[in-house]
Amino acid sequence: MKGRVKHTGRQPWYAHLQWLQPGLGLKRWLVLLTFGIALLSLGGAAVLRAFYPLPPYFHYVTLQFLPRFVRVALFLILGVGSVGLALWALNRTLLEPFVAGAFDGVPNTLYNYRRRGRGAKVVVIGGGHGQSTILRGLKQYTSNLTAIVTVADDGGSSGRLRRGLGILPPGDFRNCIAALADDEALITRLYQYRFAGGEDLRGHSFGNLFISAMAGITGSFESALKESSRVLAVQGQVLPSTLEAVTLCADVQENGGALIRVQGESVIPAAHGRILRVMLEPAMPRAYPEAIRAILEADLVVIGPGSLYTSILPNLLVPEITEALQATRAPRVYVCNIATQPGETDGYTAREHLQALEKHLGTGLVSTMVVNARVPDSKPTEAIEWVQPDLEPRKGLHVIAADLVDETLSGHHESGKIARILMELIRD
Repeated sequence: MKGRVKHTGRQPWYAHLQWLQPGLGLKRWLVLLTFGIALLSLGGAAVLRAFYPLPPYFHYVTLQFLPRFVRVALFLILGVGSVGLALWALNRTLLEPFVAGAFDGVPNTLYNYRRRGRGAKVVVIGGGHGQSTILRGLKQYTSNLTAIVTVADDGGSSGRLRRGLGILPPGDFRNCIAALADDEALITRLYQYRFAGGEDLRGHSFGNLFISAMAGITGSFESALKESSRVLAVQGQVLPSTLEAVTLCADVQENGGALIRVQGESVIPAAHGRILRVMLEPAMPRAYPEAIRAILEADLVVIGPGSLYTSILPNLLVPEITEALQATRAPRVYVCNIATQPGETDGYTAREHLQALEKHLGTGLVSTMVVNARVPDSKPTEAIEWVQPDLEPRKGLHVIAADLVDETLSGHHESGKIARILMELIRD
């Protein structure tokens, strides 16, 4: 009964039996409805019999001339047929218009909605396109998703809005909201649309402007995220790691050997040196309370994938976020990048990704690491190399190596592959 029935305008009769599949929460109400109708029928019959004599033809109307088991069978068949007709009419007349466009039958739509609502609580920490890729895969299994997003972005449209309006950078939040939206294809196209004309609008994405406008209407950035998620029917929630305006800084060793300090998330990759350490200014920002609560209540916490120094670590450098990760009972999984990132992790292997994480945060923060085991012969691009999976399990660290490559988007994770692996960790 859990199989999907493709909607082609007219469904076979057996498709309506999907109303009875487990998990919809409907059968109890159908039984109650049937019981209520039976009581009303008996009460009505009792009233009629009390005040009116039975007509001579009543014997034939109630089929009492037939054997009892035949009458029971006929009444049951007629009753089930009537309920089925009512469900078909409800499906076709009342509910179908509200799910037109992505219609897979009301029973399937309702079943999937209920199933995801009972799914595991998963927190994904990061930023950039890697985080939205993970969310896109996980939302097929659960709607209890929380994306905790970095607020250190200061480049492009987000940086302009941050400097001009004094709000947190909306770019990574935009990507997560689009990935979690119910109608993702349309919302992604709309949210990612960038204006090409006009001095003031050129380069801005519609999603960034929408969130900024919502912040002005609601009075706060966090309220803007909640209302934007509500309007777009987002499956889950998108939260900042902190509400403070932090600046990401880095100690970079230039190719000539000189050590310099660089300020600004967008400037760090352009320094063209080896990043030794990153830090936040101010150094001890307060974490967003709802982000801490989500981590402590989670069934699974996922860190990455994404830019190691400019998307992942800015979240983890918020002290209370790290403390919550150490306190949670949920598995803490670090999803390593498939390809290196120019200016950040040039030449890094999987082991070096983990070493950089532990250099900033200490050992024991991550309980499981997921690495890509299939390294294709060809490079994803000329400037990017595949991350070599040179990592072995050790005490306190479980390593999962699997094929995670997206065949259509070179150098990126395939959302379905990584989501299946992460959900298996919860089932185990």
